[in-house]
Amino acid sequence: MKHGDGQDAGTPGRLDRRLFLAAATGGALAGVAVTGCHTAATGRSGTGSTTPAADRRAEREDSTRAGDSDWRVRSVGPPEAVEGYTDKVSVLPGEEFGLYVSTTAPAFRVSAYRVGWYGGAQARLVWRSPRVAGSVQARPRLLQATRTVRADWRRTLPVRTSGWPEGAYLLRLDAENGHQRYVPLIVRSASAAGKVVLMHAVATWQAYNTWGGYSLYQGEDGSYGTRSLAVSFNRPYGSNGAEKFLVYERAAVVLAEKLGIPLAYTTGTDIHRDPGVLRNAAGALSLGHDEYWTPQQRAYITRARDAGTNVAFLGANACFRRVRLEPDGTGADRTVVCYKTDYRRDPYLAHHPDMPTHDFRQPPGASPESSLTGVLYEGYPVDAPYAVRQSDHWLFEGTGVKRGDSFEHLVGVEYDRVTPGMPTPAPLEIIAHSPLVCKGKHSHADSAYYTVPSGAGVFASGTMRWVEALMAGTRENGRNHGMDARTGAFVTRATENLLHAFAAGPCGRIRPKPRDNVRAVYASAPH
Repeated sequence: MKHGDGQDAGTPGRLDRRLFLAAATGGALAGVAVTGCHTAATGRSGTGSTTPAADRRAEREDSTRAGDSDWRVRSVGPPEAVEGYTDKVSVLPGEEFGLYVSTTAPAFRVSAYRVGWYGGAQARLVWRSPRVAGSVQARPRLLQATRTVRADWRRTLPVRTSGWPEGAYLLRLDAENGHQRYVPLIVRSASAAGKVVLMHAVATWQAYNTWGGYSLYQGEDGSYGTRSLAVSFNRPYGSNGAEKFLVYERAAVVLAEKLGIPLAYTTGTDIHRDPGVLRNAAGALSLGHDEYWTPQQRAYITRARDAGTNVAFLGANACFRRVRLEPDGTGADRTVVCYKTDYRRDPYLAHHPDMPTHDFRQPPGASPESSLTGVLYEGYPVDAPYAVRQSDHWLFEGTGVKRGDSFEHLVGVEYDRVTPGMPTPAPLEIIAHSPLVCKGKHSHADSAYYTVPSGAGVFASGTMRWVEALMAGTRENGRNHGMDARTGAFVTRATENLLHAFAAGPCGRIRPKPRDNVRAVYASAPH
């Protein structure tokens, strides 16, 4: 994001952005792995226990099952009321994770909700813990060298995910003081062969997390200059605990599950560590806000594309920041490093001069994201109509749109565009070309589609509101920037078309090929 470069700090747009994006003791259960609504002694004090092979068999979720509408947080309360984090961003089915909770209440319970369609309820209760003794944990640590905040709490309880189907989970902490918060967790897939894999953007969640007063955007005083240079997963998320997921990812998960197509689940950091999940995947979805990538993640997604895996970028500003993952005392890949404009201060750079942690497009090691996404991030903040150009494109099948039709507020709050002169795959078709004004500059946001020789198709929406628009016209997610039910219906049908096509195989082999129109579109447009 532009304001991450320190250019927009203190501007009204920054405040709007924050509004839009915001965003234990040993106790009675110490040394016990909670596996259901009962406990089972483990005889272990650690969290990395060996899981029986039988537990690792992925249970397939029945998307027609009844859900539980009571999954939402009703009262967040003050930050100290109840909050927590896990020692793993994801686990395989049957694996164990540690849960770290601090609360002013005498006790709490944990309810694990799997997000999905479930007849419109959007989640199903998979597991609930017994009553767990509560306590107030220690104050967080600040690592001065990188201004990294770590909670480093004592583990409250281990939880084994036996019987939990793969998917995106919200662990709701229900404290006896009446307050609640979420802790997000992905029960990831070991393989996505023949499936569309949803990539949850946990590095981006953490980059924006201001818990403890610091994020990759600001320090405790609110300024860019005192921001963290590295952020840790060993701390709770601010606000309700899962704001990024709820705003930018949940609606896509719900819709994909509703369609009943074969799905797999993973995170960007898991792809970084083990790209095997992508082998023979039908498609890979980058969701609504997926800004922070490691070079390894990008290379593995590119390799999957070149092997026939379709790829979609449903948000804007994807694959924009180059980051590094580092271990800490609790495990591998628990720290996200991104020095941004201070990249020269990074000690790692001395021996890895082409590995700065800043924007992919910037030297040294410049590699603009457009070579993968087809579009280039250009600006923020913006609010503009989405303008259809290629109404006969297969993505818009069944939407009833005509060339020039527009949808108010669908372009925002950040946008991408096709940028002539930057590395861009070809042939590439601009299917929506939306005029806008950002900070006084006239430009366009573009939705684009291209294919590669493997047959894989790649789609980029060019707007950060695409996933949010899936909830437009409902009471979900507030006012959704004023987007109406017509916009919601349009984006929903287009996304359904995309998901069905991706699930069927390489789009370049079964769908019409892109008609390269970049030169025609930008012949007279500002570059």
